[in-house]
Amino acid sequence: MTERSFSSRLSELLHFIYPDLNEDILTSQVLDAFWPEDTHRRKKPRKPGNNLWTQHDAVLITYGDTLIDGHHKPLDLMHDFLVNHMKGVVNGVHILPFFPFTSDDGFAVTDYRKVNPQLGEWSDITRIGSEFHLMSDLVLNHVSSQGVWFNAYRQGQKPYDKFFFEADPSDDVSMVVRPRTTSLLQEVETANGTRHVWCTFSHDQIDLDYRNPDVLLEILRIIRLHIDRGVRIIRLDAVAFLWKEIGTACIHLPQTHAVIQLLRLLMDYTTETVILLTETNVPKAENLSYFGHRNEAHVVYNFPLPPLVLHAMMSGSAKYLIDWQRTMPPAPLGCAYLNFTASHDGIGMRPAEGLLPPPEIGQIIDTIHEIGGKVSMRSLPGGGEAPYELNCTYFEATGRTFAGADDFHIERFLCSQTIPMSLEGIPAFYIHSMLATPNDVEAVERRGMNRAINRHRWDYPELQEKLADPDSVHARVLKMLSDRLKLRAEQPGFHPNATQFTLNLDQRIFGLWRQSLDRAQSIFTLHNVSGETVEIPNGELNLIADETWVDLLSGEEIQAGPVEMAPYQCRWITNRA
Repeated sequence: MTERSFSSRLSELLHFIYPDLNEDILTSQVLDAFWPEDTHRRKKPRKPGNNLWTQHDAVLITYGDTLIDGHHKPLDLMHDFLVNHMKGVVNGVHILPFFPFTSDDGFAVTDYRKVNPQLGEWSDITRIGSEFHLMSDLVLNHVSSQGVWFNAYRQGQKPYDKFFFEADPSDDVSMVVRPRTTSLLQEVETANGTRHVWCTFSHDQIDLDYRNPDVLLEILRIIRLHIDRGVRIIRLDAVAFLWKEIGTACIHLPQTHAVIQLLRLLMDYTTETVILLTETNVPKAENLSYFGHRNEAHVVYNFPLPPLVLHAMMSGSAKYLIDWQRTMPPAPLGCAYLNFTASHDGIGMRPAEGLLPPPEIGQIIDTIHEIGGKVSMRSLPGGGEAPYELNCTYFEATGRTFAGADDFHIERFLCSQTIPMSLEGIPAFYIHSMLATPNDVEAVERRGMNRAINRHRWDYPELQEKLADPDSVHARVLKMLSDRLKLRAEQPGFHPNATQFTLNLDQRIFGLWRQSLDRAQSIFTLHNVSGETVEIPNGELNLIADETWVDLLSGEEIQAGPVEMAPYQCRWITNRA
């Protein structure tokens, strides 16, 4: 793309988003916002390819204050944990919103330009970013009702008086899709009179109005600040809801996709390598749409994975996981999936819609209740509610099956975490999965929020003591997962874009064939999701003759003949060990 075509493409996108405004003026404003004085852009864009990531890439997801001791800055403690426990295990760290906030554990931001002083300061963020690929949250759909922007809006101060999306109570919003059951509009008093502002998520999170280009320009300035402070992966939080239009579902609108295309265009020209990740907790086709035509997100979350893996572990059958994986396309050139099972939120159930039959979803919910977990609901268009997410740590969620409790908890959990390591894409792990953290029921009662069950804050000295005991469940799980991630990083067959084929095996076995980009390494990844010993007959694995095949996880050589899988055992059988 030449300089002229870059400008033309940027102008086209701005004209589509803001058809009534002068795109030449807007183009100039965008360039000034994203590349201010003393910064410059590439002359040519990065070409789409498989070189933005390798098999060495894996991400740890954590809050900035997951580790506390009452004396040191939480970000100091996090740095200590990362250096002492995560070096060589992961090379990326997603620090969930580290800005000043008022609610939703950081997702109601009061100031995008500051680090929450209760966590630390920018120097602590940049220090982590100098040693790990740093991911930050761009909470671009909404801001805190108590933040600087909304206070200025209420006082009628320009330009903030037009920063927030307003609607009339008489407007028909029955089609609006959102993951909450609270009322959509909130009445507020402003210097310009009574207004009703749009609140997709909560009344403390007021939606921005991107019909006003000043909002987009300010977000671009914030992105530039974060890039300058070392951020290299930008997570576009709740981006699907960005553009609103009365009379529509107000999700996945064309203008939303155009804004993401604009951001991707800018990232393709940054001198820094910056990756865009879209957070769209929605069914498969809607989620995949955020790759665009290789011109939107570099990476999308593999949202169906958490509920499908959980169902496989609870049911002892990988049928629905296999059915889904067979229909998944490889990521487009220059794109990748982010594979995970657990996050700071619950286990999302919307992505399971159409993939798991309602009776199977019902069994999962019943089992989660038996474990002591919670279920959060969402509003349906036209009335009614449906399960939105399960609130439970993933470690606890794998504690029992549909048949009840057994002695395979750790083996089952380890299997569930090995699956995202084996799949095409980049694996990501919530810190509480790495630490086998139990449900924090006390936090739910104390905070009155279901999601608190999965957001435990560890006393760091207590955690260190547990990790120093090799027999503790926390030390055992951390070591086993760390060992597998280190082993994975050495295999070219696990490059995020390496070839993948879903194997046709016993439904208790979730099997994949991976092949490195240079075709030198094949890996047969096998996961027994049941509590039974399963034998894979001779001939069902295409082990090429005259080569030595070794199970990387057990170290044993695999001879011709049937392959036995113990309950919840995983195998990585390769011709290059």
